[in-house]
Amino acid sequence: MSGATAVEPTRPTPSAGPSEAPADDRTRHRSLATRLLVRPEIGSLVGGLAIFCFFMLVASSFRNIDNAGTILYQASTIGIMAVPIALLMIGGEFDLSAGVLVTTAGLAAALLGWWFNLHVWFAVLLALLVTLAIGLVNGLLLVRTKLPSFLTSLSTFFVLQGVNLGLTRLVSGNVASRPIDDMQGWDSARKVFASQWTLHLGGHTLNLRITLLYWLLITLFGAWLLLRTRQGNWILAVGGDESAARASGVPVRRTKVALYLFVAFAAWLSGMHLLFGYGVVQSGEGVGKEFVYIIAAVIGGCAMTGGFGSVVGASIGALIYGMTQLGINYAGWNPDWFKTFLGVMLLVSTLLNVWLKRKAEQR
Repeated sequence: MSGATAVEPTRPTPSAGPSEAPADDRTRHRSLATRLLVRPEIGSLVGGLAIFCFFMLVASSFRNIDNAGTILYQASTIGIMAVPIALLMIGGEFDLSAGVLVTTAGLAAALLGWWFNLHVWFAVLLALLVTLAIGLVNGLLLVRTKLPSFLTSLSTFFVLQGVNLGLTRLVSGNVASRPIDDMQGWDSARKVFASQWTLHLGGHTLNLRITLLYWLLITLFGAWLLLRTRQGNWILAVGGDESAARASGVPVRRTKVALYLFVAFAAWLSGMHLLFGYGVVQSGEGVGKEFVYIIAAVIGGCAMTGGFGSVVGASIGALIYGMTQLGINYAGWNPDWFKTFLGVMLLVSTLLNVWLKRKAEQR
């Protein structure tokens, strides 16, 4: 009898176990240090603390609390403009006319009020309309012509520079506006735009200007807008990739025009302080200030290519500028070297931001 060949049953091969899926960056846990390093304002914060400690050591007047108000005032006049400029840069654009636009706002109120003998508050409101109209023109020039904002705003810079000087000479016969401090409404407007408070702290006197309040309010508003609103997402999207933002339904043109209007509003606020703080406005004021605002934004972590930056960082950049400018004077150094120091500080801050960002991406 033939028998069947016994076949040894095959044993199941031990399972290697479920393969592990690659980790998703969106769900990967990040340490507190990593989350801090990726913040765009961290470089400016480190730089600001370093500069503060440096001048505290080398300049005795810097340690005097009586001078703190002067430093904060200097920073606030820059910070009021640095915040909207930072938002504009995050949106991928520039405004090289911002410095002279501040002067235009102040001149508009002074010249209109003096020439037409208007109530000061009416002249202030007319100046607001003029300034917003210029901001609107800047925005529409950009979105309609599709030229780089560098060119469109540079053109506005030269136009406003010439208009400021030409109209001031035509109306007042001089390069400065006529005083309007004897006109109705001056005192109340001065309280709103150029008042100050004096605090007495243990034998020290601290003078705080109202620009400090405006600076804080604009910074809070800008940070809330960028980080907590849909419009803030639009700004980041437009600056990061305009084509992709448009394809996803972001109103690119409206967003950019709104950013220029915000710059214009801040310029009007700064121009009113210029007028009511000093009584007259020089037609040549503001030239070169646009670079100061951009420098503050870059020190604060704003990328020149758009899509990345921080409003709080821009404010810290303005504070760094104020501390550096006055710290050099308080230390008794030659102020001719201030711009050199500022350029080095800008380069170091930019490199620090890049280094910190790369270190965070490696963790």
